[in-house]
Amino acid sequence: MTANTTIPESTQLQERITRLTADKRAQLLTRLRAEPARPESPWLVRFSRSDAATVRLFCFSYAGSGASIFRGWTDGLPADVDVWAAQLPGRETRVGEQPVRRMTPVIDALEAAIRPQLDLPYVFFGHSMGALVAFELARRLRAAGLPEPAHLFLAAFRAPQLANPNIKIYHLPDEVLKTVLLKEGTPQQVLENDELMRALLPTLRADFELCDTYQYAAEPPLRMPVSVFGGHQDVRVGRSDLEPWRDQAAGPFRLAMIPGSHFFLHSAQDLLLTELVSDLGAASLITEGTEVHD
Repeated sequence: MTANTTIPESTQLQERITRLTADKRAQLLTRLRAEPARPESPWLVRFSRSDAATVRLFCFSYAGSGASIFRGWTDGLPADVDVWAAQLPGRETRVGEQPVRRMTPVIDALEAAIRPQLDLPYVFFGHSMGALVAFELARRLRAAGLPEPAHLFLAAFRAPQLANPNIKIYHLPDEVLKTVLLKEGTPQQVLENDELMRALLPTLRADFELCDTYQYAAEPPLRMPVSVFGGHQDVRVGRSDLEPWRDQAAGPFRLAMIPGSHFFLHSAQDLLLTELVSDLGAASLITEGTEVHD
């Protein structure tokens, strides 16, 4: 075999399996038999592979970002929380794809991607644009007669039935758009990185267009508990924008304000995860006192 010959991945896997001890091979076989095969989807990224999972947490990111912003959440959550994140086109592993500019095709694709993963109780967390996506996906799954989220965690986005009080910003010139982003809490060093902004702005504009063209349709309130979070220093989404989410919840509802700007999920991540764990424990979706992921 020459030095530049490529060994097929399947062959490499077989070689690794043959090097396992008999006990390890038996454990692997047991796991493969116990866990049904799930088709991979580019729309979902799984960050934890815990055998102890009792609940799945599906996360939806803010405009311009991708699934990786939730990668570190496995370190702050109990091992029985299986962390997944949506990956929309135009970012990270899907950077070569055109971003989607309307809500309906996003929900269509996410519904298809999530269907095979609903064999465990699950919850949604969405931040900013992601909150709107999570809300609409929960309503779509209800309409399809599929298992609904056991809890809805929504952050930093006004209640969907409210009119957008802000000007549409997806068509603004780059420098004006950067000024808006700076005011909302985007770090100055990010905005001053020309190469990064050239890569980011097309997807960011598409995401803003998705939100700005969203049209709310009245439906009955959702039945699961709803927890809503806002940033004390968020200049775009205030408490008065968040309180009307109560009208979308037929069950328990609570609103918690957290220190930080629009992006408090980064600056106050530990506090936010503590809030999520508290609600998951209260709903008996996780076992109190469980250890966090290794």
